[in-house]
Amino acid sequence: MIATIFFYLFATVALAAAVMVITARNPVHSVLFLILTFFNAAGLFLLLGAEFLAMMLVVVYVGAVAVLFLFVVMMLDVDFVELRQGMLKYWPVGAVIGLIILAELALALITWQISPQAMMTAPAAAVGAVTNTEALGLLLYTKYFYFFQAAGLVLLTAMIGAIVLTLRHKAHVKRQVVADQVARKAATSVEIRNVEPGQGL
Repeated sequence: MIATIFFYLFATVALAAAVMVITARNPVHSVLFLILTFFNAAGLFLLLGAEFLAMMLVVVYVGAVAVLFLFVVMMLDVDFVELRQGMLKYWPVGAVIGLIILAELALALITWQISPQAMMTAPAAAVGAVTNTEALGLLLYTKYFYFFQAAGLVLLTAMIGAIVLTLRHKAHVKRQVVADQVARKAATSVEIRNVEPGQGL
């Protein structure tokens, strides 16, 4: 009974916060509602017995991704009034795309059925002394090891691409060049001048 009450509580708050993410006018408020959505999704994972996924959702998404979004939105000097100008001309295209997505979701929900062979082919859950986190690790680093490494390479490539795209060298900014400093000699770096008494440089 208590689990059912918490399920409806977490699900209701998560849905309401998800709607507020896309309807809030202030982007900072949108990120805060996104963090609230992640917390309630973590609560749903706890009710399902997936405590590892719940903690990863809080640590990774709330503690890193969403907070990064929040800092980026707050630090960028974006004129959102100017950004919203001209949005009405995109409403027809957005409405068409939204209707197509709703139609696809409706068809998927109506025609979706569980195959009788699906439960037979699914791997059995680990029982006994193995915890949920240990069972997930054993499965992830044995059967799905190559997929896990491929996902890491994709994320590494995306990180390198983001660094390359955002790295800008300004010509008028002085930067330290280690090779030039190492190659310096006394003849080019030291200048001896004879200063007369009472005169400056």
